[in-house]
Amino acid sequence: MASQFPLVNVSPNNPVFDLPIYVARDEGLFAKAGIDVRFQAKYSERAASDADPFKRLKESLFEQGKADVYNLCEWAGIDRSEHSKRGAQVLALRPAVGAQAILSFDSSIQEPRDLAGVPVGINDKTGSHYTTLQSLEGVLARKDIVVEHLGIPENRYKALKEKKSRAVAVMEPFISLGLKEGAHLVDVTFYRGAEVIAPGLAAEQRTAYLDAINEASDRIMADFGKYKHYVTEQTKGALQPHEMSDEFVRYTHYVLYDPKRFQQVYEWMRSWGLAEGDADHAKVVASF
Repeated sequence: MASQFPLVNVSPNNPVFDLPIYVARDEGLFAKAGIDVRFQAKYSERAASDADPFKRLKESLFEQGKADVYNLCEWAGIDRSEHSKRGAQVLALRPAVGAQAILSFDSSIQEPRDLAGVPVGINDKTGSHYTTLQSLEGVLARKDIVVEHLGIPENRYKALKEKKSRAVAVMEPFISLGLKEGAHLVDVTFYRGAEVIAPGLAAEQRTAYLDAINEASDRIMADFGKYKHYVTEQTKGALQPHEMSDEFVRYTHYVLYDPKRFQQVYEWMRSWGLAEGDADHAKVVASF
């Protein structure tokens, strides 16, 4: 059915990060802002562990022109904008400020230093990957930091429970689920993510989208418990909404991406071999 409003198509990310989009959609905030926002797939339809980011659901939908916007971690936003054939741009830092925690059931792993030489389960070139490198390099030599691609959060947590991995990096709702089921925290770091948009998305649509998301974030923070069920559905009943902690994610307003911050992040990525350009190329990528 044709919409009376301009259409903005969204490619899905983890529910904990897309929560403001769900709230804005279901409580009429996008319609109030004069836009029609639609997810182009369900998050559950994503591939389990594809190591190529552009073969994953949200990136592939965007690259095919089926989605106009999606969010992911800040570092991955830079990576995707650098390699996008469509010409992706990072518009802003998303409202979800999430914790990435390294969990373990192994009593011999109690602090980050105990992870020297221990593979930490991550999803390659996502927040779990970048935050693990960033948080551990403060206590370990880079040569002692080992990451292992295990794919989506469900796979990482499953590997941990089955003792196929001694430590994994996860976000909510798997932090709360892990603590419920006897895992312990080894390391926790908070980070912002980025909103990647199609270059042809009109300025009016961008503004309307961000304004609605900001209002949704305010509603979430006013009554987080009302909305936790969107996030805990990912656990298929293993974690009830009231069992999810209030401490490992919060929601604020979007922040337009600052070129100085971009340059600092980009240089850090280059130092790990996770960005390929030089300073001049970085300036081009940073022209959002």
